[in-house]
Amino acid sequence: MSEDKIIIEGGHRLKGSITVSGAKNAVLPVITATLLSSTPCRIIDVPKLADVEVISQVLESLGAKVSFLDKDLYVDASNLSRCEASDDMVRKMRASILVMGPLLARTGKAKVSMPGGCAIGTRPIDLHLKGFEAMGATIRKEHGYVLAETAGLKGARIYLDFPSVGATENLMMAAALAKGTTILENTAEEPEIVDLANFLNAMGGRVRGAGTKIIKIEGVPELTGCEHQVIPDRIEAGSYLIAAAITGGDLIVENVIPDHLKPVIAKLEEVGCFIYEGESSLQIKTAGPLQAVDIKTLPYPGFPTDMQAQFMALMTKAQGASVITETVFENRFMHAEELRRMGADIRINGRSAVVEGPSHLQGAAVKSTDLRAGMALVIAALAAEGTTEVGNISLIDRGYDNLVEKLQQVGAKIRR
Repeated sequence: MSEDKIIIEGGHRLKGSITVSGAKNAVLPVITATLLSSTPCRIIDVPKLADVEVISQVLESLGAKVSFLDKDLYVDASNLSRCEASDDMVRKMRASILVMGPLLARTGKAKVSMPGGCAIGTRPIDLHLKGFEAMGATIRKEHGYVLAETAGLKGARIYLDFPSVGATENLMMAAALAKGTTILENTAEEPEIVDLANFLNAMGGRVRGAGTKIIKIEGVPELTGCEHQVIPDRIEAGSYLIAAAITGGDLIVENVIPDHLKPVIAKLEEVGCFIYEGESSLQIKTAGPLQAVDIKTLPYPGFPTDMQAQFMALMTKAQGASVITETVFENRFMHAEELRRMGADIRINGRSAVVEGPSHLQGAAVKSTDLRAGMALVIAALAAEGTTEVGNISLIDRGYDNLVEKLQQVGAKIRR
């Protein structure tokens, strides 16, 4: 996998329509939540991603039966034989930590190795563990593993020091089968949280308030299987809108929930793009030169940190100076160095980057440093003069389903 590269010949406008896949950041917690169910579940519109494969393997290692049929994933976790998520799998992907809540709730035990994933800064799991302790679990850390045990989780009032998406999801899942009522405060408000709550409720859970700062979960004795369609991937949709903007394109992005993309749409309009909203589609057209704008990443409903790298690529072709401030992850400007190799003028100062545009981007050999950074390089390459080789693309495979084929269909000169 890692030897693969994407080769892009720049200078071609994107035109036509692209269909967005199910959301990576929604499907992973939904797949782990199937561990709570005593009967089989069917998840519809699951993207074919490396991360989905890893989480499926994690579930199989715990004794669940997992099978793919076209774009649907079937999970039967009626018989769980183990409560330990193996080291190598959790290292590959941070979201594996999400099995902890369901395992604790269902079996009273969970052993998970300390998580890995993209190298974009510290994302401690203390908030998850503090929450489990508040619900009556005992936690021990030994030899790189976290061990959690309980004679039965009980509802609790839990305040999160930071609106962590992962902690909100993990504690929601644990609380779904706990005795009594759990109130989570200062929770993350992302659409992916709402999707998980909808899935838990479809299984017979009682979750209220997802998408707000306070979520109330009334524990139930048992959850049973259901069918659930995953929401579309707002980050994938936003990435294609930016790819169209940088190439001066005219693109329709299908299977989107426009509401989930409000901060991205607002910034693209500020840049000078025209965006037309359909019920489940967005069309972007560009006219005239792009204008530099400032962005600051914030938890939802602010501008997503997962769109910061792609937006930085766009700003290299905008007129004027833009300031990009990253408030969510401290190590998230590694793509700036790679963009500089292509001719971008970017200065980093702590948590801010100043991009002076428009730069004359030229094809070069560059490498992905994380998932979204990889997509930013693809976007820059689409607008660069000559040919760009993007290496380390196994990272891009973690979050973009069929990227090369989708871009080829709308006029990009791109191959793997």
